[in-house]
Amino acid sequence: MLIFILNAGSSSLKYQLMNHATHRVLASGLCERIGIDGRIIHEANDLKTTTDVDFPTHKEAIEYVLKLLVEGKQKVIDTIEHDIDAIGHRVVHGGEYFNQSVLIDDSVIRKLEKLIPLAPLHNPAHILGIKICLELMPGKPNVAVFDTAFHQSMPACNYMYAIPYEDYTEHKVRKYGFHGTSHSYVSQEAAKLLNKKDSKVIVCHLGNGSSVCAVKEGKSMDTSMGLTPLEGLMMGTRCGDLDPAVLAYLMEKKNMSANEVVDYLNKKSGLLGVSGISSDLREIMEASAKGDTRASLAIDIQCNRIKKYICSYAGVMGGVDAICFTAGIGENADLIREKVCSGLEFMGIEIDKEKNKIRNSNTREISTDTSKVKIFVIPTNEEFVIANDTYNLTKA
Repeated sequence: MLIFILNAGSSSLKYQLMNHATHRVLASGLCERIGIDGRIIHEANDLKTTTDVDFPTHKEAIEYVLKLLVEGKQKVIDTIEHDIDAIGHRVVHGGEYFNQSVLIDDSVIRKLEKLIPLAPLHNPAHILGIKICLELMPGKPNVAVFDTAFHQSMPACNYMYAIPYEDYTEHKVRKYGFHGTSHSYVSQEAAKLLNKKDSKVIVCHLGNGSSVCAVKEGKSMDTSMGLTPLEGLMMGTRCGDLDPAVLAYLMEKKNMSANEVVDYLNKKSGLLGVSGISSDLREIMEASAKGDTRASLAIDIQCNRIKKYICSYAGVMGGVDAICFTAGIGENADLIREKVCSGLEFMGIEIDKEKNKIRNSNTREISTDTSKVKIFVIPTNEEFVIANDTYNLTKA
């Protein structure tokens, strides 16, 4: 079965065409600057191209991608009609409506529209991508795979905020969590490595956006992101946890509106805000190695936040069998992994510094032979989760 995987953003479009049976990606790419001028980075048949293309809307972008799949040097299939079997959509917010992936119909779209206030930047783009695919590829089944669905297993004591209860019942203010497809995939892979169904796993998804998740017996018990992705860890440009009164204080001192402060905390804070250098950890580590104190401070804050969540989630689950690092930083930054694990020996967490320095794209164990808690680096594969859920919901 060939599955077209789509992740529509407000001005971008990520995509893959995957053979579910072999896990082989036939084509992949990114359409950028939709509605501005347009550019596409496309990879297929061992050829990667970058082309400036006018994309007035997402429709033109999707039409162009479908054309690339069946024409020219990068052709990978004969026809859209006969070769693409289903479409899987990444959807950021499923609210409390969805605790698993679903086949898309009119009722699903209506529920996604009701959730727009909870994800005003993401859900409108996802809905648009869904509607365009239904138009351009009529009769093909479409599946929605939600970032939030995996976390719907959290108990109320972990997802509720200590604010008046009617804010939950009337306005749905609660922790939802994100990166669910990644946390689900990585925790399942860890359970296989542990050969333990009742495993207690802590997944550290560390990238430009980062979150930690406590997974007990395959279910999310707690996660660091909240109502929005702003809560939790320090990230590339997001502040993570802070005193809520900071918002009011900044509004007064900097003469900002509420929306301006939220934008400030989302886009100008985190690693970028503390270091004053970049949101890219690689550049910050280079500066730190040269003696830049703000760069070093940014790294220390990030690692301390991760360490605090690991200790907290071990308590939530009554222990931990494995710590997993994944995503761009988690898979590649040995310095961050070492600093996070350092000092946690009292919990039975012992990192092997030599194993930790090994760099490749494989799943690997980096704990010492005597460590009571396993430490794994597990490359995430969110696209495969989307493809797998799509396959399971659409197979004959």
